[in-house]
Amino acid sequence: MCGLPKELCMCESIAKETQKIVVSMVKKKFGKPYTIVEGVDDKEINIRNLAKQLKGKFACGGTAKDGKIELQGNHQQKVKEELIKIGFAPETIEVKSFTRKPKTR
Repeated sequence: MCGLPKELCMCESIAKETQKIVVSMVKKKFGKPYTIVEGVDDKEINIRNLAKQLKGKFACGGTAKDGKIELQGNHQQKVKEELIKIGFAPETIEVKSFTRKPKTR
């Protein structure tokens, strides 16, 4: 974005501090819990790499699609702690309580 070499670029670290991230949990098929991470701007932060880091850290499956990261299992508090370690500002991360499965048809 800024034209600097990748090792000198600060764009991603600045972008991490300005995100408004919401971490929630839903139950999907067969009552399985999924942790959803929303609000990460995929234009400024590589959402696929972030999903890969989180899946590796929590040893779970998941995906990154439609600007969201879905992790199998209930990892709400652990995700917040890991996002803070990665460099996101703690005051920009909101953990919501349990929500029902979204209706899709």
